[in-house]
Amino acid sequence: MSASILIVDDEAAILTSLRSILEDEGYDVSVAGSGIEALKIYTTDPPDLMILDIWMPELDGLETLKRVKEFVPTAQVMMMSGHGSIETAVRAIKLGAYDYIEKPLSLENVTLRVKHALDQYRLEQENRTLKTKVQRKFELVGQSSVMQQLRQLIETAGPTNSRVLIGGENGTGKELVARAIHTHSARVEHPFVAVNCAAIPETLIESELFGHEKGSFTGATSMKRGQFEQADGGTLFLDEIADMSLNTQAKVLRALQEQQFTRVGGGKLMKVDVRVLAASNKDLEKEIAKGTFREDLYYRLNVVPIIVPPLRERREDIPALVRHFMKIHAEEQGLRIKEVTPEAMTVFQQYEWPGNIRELRNLIERLMIMVPGTVIDAPQAAMSLQGRGSSQSAAASAQGNSPLLTKSYDSLRDARNAFEKDYIGRKLREHHWNISRTAEDLQIERSHLHRKIKLLEVEMRPEV
Repeated sequence: MSASILIVDDEAAILTSLRSILEDEGYDVSVAGSGIEALKIYTTDPPDLMILDIWMPELDGLETLKRVKEFVPTAQVMMMSGHGSIETAVRAIKLGAYDYIEKPLSLENVTLRVKHALDQYRLEQENRTLKTKVQRKFELVGQSSVMQQLRQLIETAGPTNSRVLIGGENGTGKELVARAIHTHSARVEHPFVAVNCAAIPETLIESELFGHEKGSFTGATSMKRGQFEQADGGTLFLDEIADMSLNTQAKVLRALQEQQFTRVGGGKLMKVDVRVLAASNKDLEKEIAKGTFREDLYYRLNVVPIIVPPLRERREDIPALVRHFMKIHAEEQGLRIKEVTPEAMTVFQQYEWPGNIRELRNLIERLMIMVPGTVIDAPQAAMSLQGRGSSQSAAASAQGNSPLLTKSYDSLRDARNAFEKDYIGRKLREHHWNISRTAEDLQIERSHLHRKIKLLEVEMRPEV
């Protein structure tokens, strides 16, 4: 699809010549003879780029630019004038114009600068799209009372520089909370750096946090900036902080107290301005009693304590989370969003979710890929949870103790084959054994359905 351009000028000759030049370049071009006409077009069908003359009667180009920017702040506008001055150009740029060109117009100059303006516009659009996807990925979903309380804590703690200690089980979304705190802070334009302390070997964690000088140890072939330096001006999130050794805890404590440190193998003091957020799935007071966590570091970190609730304490949020993860996976993998029946949602809501949000997200991704058709029903939901704690009781309440749900299987393949056989058989009965309609409902080729029927030994006869 070609880019759209709106040319605005009160001189008909300029409109005609510019339109001809840009249409020859393959652009979709429309024209307006005044600022008022341009605003009418912009409010109904905004173009990718507007080329706007400054000197026009009734409504001049600068005022038109101002109103367009009020309507669409991201509008890409190129100004042009035959009576320009440096002051006028500066004012146009301050009002949000991307570029400023002088008349008489040069063919090569116009086409080149139009190309640059549209390239910049596409790049900004892509950046906005990516930013939206990232924000959605890290969104805190749910309107339960515990989630509303959590949001209030985040909004209260965010604007301060206080350290926050985030507790909660594995998979509850402690990093999402840390990111939300950063987003609500004055540091939002600066880096958010996350460090998983449990994933870094003890021999490397000091270098990872504080950096090292070239030659400070075997393999240190160049200087490395640590995470404290990389987060300067922003937020450093130390996840699973209880997995640090007591020696590393002492160095982190000193860095927090003094806001300075030395790289491994170095002698120069590095000063930083970093807000530290920490998280752990362990009870740190018990770790202190066992002697594995420093009490002074605990009180230094635990200025504002926040506990992230497990999923079983916010079951009313599960439908919203299911839809949220479906949308994310559909966008990431090019899949169609599936419908979840009320009975299937009941199965999800009655499950205990020991892995919390992470487990739910992984389950939805698997169902999006593995379930044929466009609907996820209760047997499919229960099958996906089979052998996970309370899933069988949840399934039984939803589907009346289906034998598929209580039977044990030797492998995932056997379970999947049993489910597919049952599911295809039910779909065949729904469509009165019509192969074509069943294949269409399952969204598979007719020949593929025939192979499945033969392979799984699906009975091809009406029930008596």
